[in-house]
Amino acid sequence: MSFQDELAGIKRMSVEKRGTAVIAAYERGVDELRASGIAGRALAVGDTIPSFALPDAHGTTVRSTDLIGRGPLIVTFYRGGWCPYCNLELRAYQAGLDRIRGVSAEVVAISPELPDQSLSTAERNKVDFAVLSDAGNAVARSFGLVFRLGDELVEIYRRNGNDLERHNGDGSWELPIPGTFVIDRAGRVAMADVDPDYTRRLDPERVIQVVEGLAEGLPSDG
Repeated sequence: MSFQDELAGIKRMSVEKRGTAVIAAYERGVDELRASGIAGRALAVGDTIPSFALPDAHGTTVRSTDLIGRGPLIVTFYRGGWCPYCNLELRAYQAGLDRIRGVSAEVVAISPELPDQSLSTAERNKVDFAVLSDAGNAVARSFGLVFRLGDELVEIYRRNGNDLERHNGDGSWELPIPGTFVIDRAGRVAMADVDPDYTRRLDPERVIQVVEGLAEGLPSDG
């Protein structure tokens, strides 16, 4: 089954589980985000990323400058381990990790969840790359991805057991829209995919192909 087929399957199950009224509220939220123009304000191809240093699931600080000094870097922002679409995406990057590292590239996944929550996400999805905790969405904000859930969705999330105050350690009810960026060794964005619709994700296979193509153009270290 393809990645996109799996995404579609999750969406079908969500409709069956949540019901059409809740799904309609989610879709209204997506429409409002699109109308806000948030995607157009995110970092784009050619932009230089702001450097960041964030703790991984074990509390070790991971620095972007260290990573991009080695080769291309995939930075993917996800909403949280409670999001099935995000978990599918993380597993897909894990499945392609040997190819990514085979061209001296790396991948990091960033969410606003606390390190303990990130650890649970990493263990549940069996990922071997860094899952980073972005407290207060500081890094996501610097990439132009942050929004606040509307009151209607806050109540729905609470009813569904998605307590972002507990997961993220603050009461902001802010999240990043899903965004994936390929960064070259100069720290510039070589590819960007940002979509206010949390049910839509660029196939990690396509991202890996971009990284492999980018790595082919790098000079040999030998």
